[in-house]
Amino acid sequence: MRMILIGPPGAGKGTQAKQLKENLNIPHISTGDMLRAAVAAESELGKQAKDFMERGALVPDELVIGAAIARIQQNDCKSGFMLDGFPRTLPQAEALDKALKAASLSLDVVLVIDVPDDLIVSRIIGRRQDPVTGEIYHLEFNPPPAEVVDRLVHRPDDTEEACRKRLSKYHAETAPVIPFYEENGLVKRVDGVGEPIKVTKRIRRATNTDN
Repeated sequence: MRMILIGPPGAGKGTQAKQLKENLNIPHISTGDMLRAAVAAESELGKQAKDFMERGALVPDELVIGAAIARIQQNDCKSGFMLDGFPRTLPQAEALDKALKAASLSLDVVLVIDVPDDLIVSRIIGRRQDPVTGEIYHLEFNPPPAEVVDRLVHRPDDTEEACRKRLSKYHAETAPVIPFYEENGLVKRVDGVGEPIKVTKRIRRATNTDN
């Protein structure tokens, strides 16, 4: 199965991607994975991307697109792949579509996990990380053990202001990708509210992988 996973930050994409990867036995490919693979291969594309990454700058669309196309052409993607975090913009979606057609490939599904913004915010601002183990807890949904509470930290990315900015960026840049795929009947929307196991079941029904 060739699929794209889309959803706002905090929608639970990482949790569901892990389940899908195990269920479908296909590689889970994030934007970061693609760029790191290009850098590790020391390709010309990777060298250019590395320069931006080391400076902490955004990697330009054309390089991200090139990394994505190179990644899905690797052998482990022959039986399918799951793209997560790409395409992030409409130009990226159009470039991916063109590349897939050129390779005589097509997508099977674009899975959209829907979660209301206010719930996203409550999910994210309640996160706390253990700096010793790296474990991430949630004050309400996944409370930390009493013995580690005093050392937990609230990451800068998990404040309400930072979360609202990320959501605004998602709605402005990534959400417009969805109608692009709806025109081709590829989009399957799943309610991302509730226990992760229930969301997983909804996804498996939506993608016809619940056998």
